[in-house]
Amino acid sequence: MSAHAARPTPTAPTPRRVALASAVGATIEWYDFFLYGTAAAVVFDKLYFNGLDGPAAQFAAFATFAVGFFARPIGGLVFGHYGDRIGRKQMLLLTLVIMGVGTALIGLLPTYDQIGVWAPIALVLLRVAQGIGVGGEYGGAVLLAVEYAPAGRRGLYGSFAHIGVPGGLVLAAGAFSLAGLLPEEDFLAWGWRACFLVSIVLLGIGAYIRLSVMETPEFAKVQERKEISRLPLRDLLREQPRPLLLGMGTRFVEGFTFNLFSVYLLAYVATNLELPRAWALDAIIVGAALGVVLVPLAGALSDKVGRKPVYRVGAWVGLLFAFPAAFLVQTGDRWAISLVFVVGLGVVYGTVYGPLAAFWSELFDTRYRYTALSTLYQVSGIVASGLTPLICAWLVTRGDGTLWWVAGYNVLVAAISLTCARFLPETRGARLDREDPTIEPVHERVPA
Repeated sequence: MSAHAARPTPTAPTPRRVALASAVGATIEWYDFFLYGTAAAVVFDKLYFNGLDGPAAQFAAFATFAVGFFARPIGGLVFGHYGDRIGRKQMLLLTLVIMGVGTALIGLLPTYDQIGVWAPIALVLLRVAQGIGVGGEYGGAVLLAVEYAPAGRRGLYGSFAHIGVPGGLVLAAGAFSLAGLLPEEDFLAWGWRACFLVSIVLLGIGAYIRLSVMETPEFAKVQERKEISRLPLRDLLREQPRPLLLGMGTRFVEGFTFNLFSVYLLAYVATNLELPRAWALDAIIVGAALGVVLVPLAGALSDKVGRKPVYRVGAWVGLLFAFPAAFLVQTGDRWAISLVFVVGLGVVYGTVYGPLAAFWSELFDTRYRYTALSTLYQVSGIVASGLTPLICAWLVTRGDGTLWWVAGYNVLVAAISLTCARFLPETRGARLDREDPTIEPVHERVPA
């Protein structure tokens, strides 16, 4: 796009328009990021780690998947710092470019057979770029929606940023499902690459939309009062370490659930059970589409009954569904497997994830809120999300190819998150402006 191309002039947008911009931009960035997870499960072991045998190639592919999550805290800290000092909007545009270019380059990357060991090395470096980009994107996308929203509707509007996760997965799984209709030879030669190269078009769409939005009102107040934090991370750790650590715990079940159902079980069905990967991909699309619907519904419900009650319902369903899910997948029945993906990615994930944008945002001061959300989400995401496929693969080897150890780990994860939520305050109705002397600081409240 030319530097002199027509750009939308920022005007004072409505909360609904900002929420939509947040949802579209986040969906595009998560599409880029999740393409890699899907490709790691069905392609990369064959093209970039084919010098290894069977399970070793799968472990290597999942290891490069995890690398992106180790890079995400770097992006979160860097972009969070400048997002709290310069503004939310500029950081969102920069992260979008990093993600789009990195994803497109993966689509052009030669294979192991063509350039040898340089292929997996380049793949890892591009995965790092993806991780840095999405690491910086999350906090800004959430705050764009939450800090524009009316106080009584932050759950609903904030959840639009979270639509990007299941929405991006729908697009990524859908793209791979369409490419999978090609003959296997064509799919491995160029079909999967087309899914990555589409990112260039999506980058242009996302940039246009985000250029049309102004800086958030809450950050503008901080600028007007000249209260910009010099070191947001220092202030966060000094003033609100407890909500940060407990918030990371509430992230555990969300990240685990998503990556168990969207990444590991996809590989398990195709590799361990030797069933058609299309079964799992189709079910993932349906489950993620249901998540797109349930995320805003759960967010809206949290505006009525509270953030914690809605979150707890989702976490409890995830805990109770753990062993039935393992049993159903192991039957090898297509409809049983489909039910597992739909419940996991739709019901469990949609209910847990819906209220979290508002819940986490309302816990922290505006002066370092971008840094707080980025740190909470990305640092905890290393274990909660990035290591989930590797941990599950190891647990399956311990269980002689069964999923029972994975189900036990699922129960443990949900229990940890429920415990952390117990010791956090209910934030529904909290003001984001901590400078109002009539407002009790959220982090000093007695847990609900």
